[in-house]
Amino acid sequence: MSDLEADEMFMGEALRQAMRAYDAGEVPVGAVVVRGGKVIARAWNQVEMLKDATAHAEMLALTMAEDAVGDWRLTDCTLYVTKEPCPMCAGALVHCRLARVVFGAPDAKGGAAGGAMNLLQFPTLNHRCDITPGVRGDECAGVLKAFFAERRAEKGD
Repeated sequence: MSDLEADEMFMGEALRQAMRAYDAGEVPVGAVVVRGGKVIARAWNQVEMLKDATAHAEMLALTMAEDAVGDWRLTDCTLYVTKEPCPMCAGALVHCRLARVVFGAPDAKGGAAGGAMNLLQFPTLNHRCDITPGVRGDECAGVLKAFFAERRAEKGD
């Protein structure tokens, strides 16, 4: 399997997690952490459900991955996430020394992996993550657009 095929396959798992969020009425973002070609953590946004502003898919997946690895350092892991990470999540990704971040939909207004800023490769931080943007990007963006279109229709906007 090529790297692109693997990226698309693992992003498919992140998309399945995003649909769990969608079905729960959460902003549909899903994340998986991969180590050695195997998924070691899966998560989806649960901010509303947990009443916790930090319960982004990436944050939940990192905690699960750290438990799976038995260490807070995830130097040989890749995160697949359906939307470009926000500054909070990007900071956590750098702090746990994640090797690589692969995301689907870009976020020009709030993304911290090259959209609004790039914390994942900020020159003065002690670690930089490799970034692969746009994997299944149209599909990932489509899920977000559909979710917010439904919410606007419900409100009559």
